[in-house]
Order: sequence, then structure tokens, then C-alpha cells
Amino acid sequence: MKKIIFLLLLTFAGTQISNKLNAQNNEVKHKVIIQLNTADTSAWSSTIGNIKNLQKLWPNNVMVEVVVHGKALDLLVAAKTHLANEVVEMSKTNVQFSACENSMRKHHIDKSELLSIANTVPSGVAEVILKQETGWSYLKAGVN
Repeated sequence: MKKIIFLLLLTFAGTQISNKLNAQNNEVKHKVIIQLNTADTSAWSSTIGNIKNLQKLWPNNVMVEVVVHGKALDLLVAAKTHLANEVVEMSKTNVQFSACENSMRKHHIDKSELLSIANTVPSGVAEVILKQETGWSYLKAGVN
């Protein structure tokens, strides 16, 4: 009887360890927070390009959040952006676009004006800080 109980416990423990390892293997290993706060549309395009490069390097293994605030909000305003198709397509691949509500109020932009995939956060800067505090890597968007 002791042998049967021991074998059952051993089998259960092995199953739990295997499940945990599989879960770890399925987790995204790279998490990147990108801060975008410029009206420079070449910086917007560069940011899209950087994300595509990360996805090529780490397919299905990178999660990205682009925090958009200040004059960069137009990237997510449906009537003003020239990158709507790219943003919508990227949102299907572990990329989240978040608009700063403080900037939205300052620039008189309503959530209904944003692309439908856009998320909002109370403060863009605070969102960047919170992500960094939980281990996300930081990338400042710009053009060289």
C-alpha cells in the first residue's frame, strides 16, 4: 500500500513539474514598453519598424506596449493617422497601443476618435514607470 501511495505522489509531482515547465515555455520572454511622444511621423514609422524587427528576431516571444502621449496622439486618431492599417495589424500580434488620457484631455481628443483597437491609460508616463517596475524593458521612440 505504501508503494502505491508513493508511486501516486511521484506521478502527481512529476505531472505538476511538467505542467509548470510547459507553462514557462509558453510565456512571452521579452516585454518591451515603448514611449512615443512626438508629432514626427518618421518617428512613428520608425517605431513600427522597430517592433517588426523585434517580432522577426523573437517570433511569438515578444510583447510590446506603445504608450502614446503628447503630440504623438495623432498616431491613434483615426481621422489623422496614416498608419492605421499597420497599427491595427500589429494589435493582433502581442502589440498594444495605449493613449494617455491626460494628453487626450489636453488636446481635446475623445476616445471615440481613436482607432478602435487603442487602449487608454490614465497617465502615459505613469504607465511607462509601472511597466518598468514590473521588469519590462524601456525603449524611447525617436529617429536618429
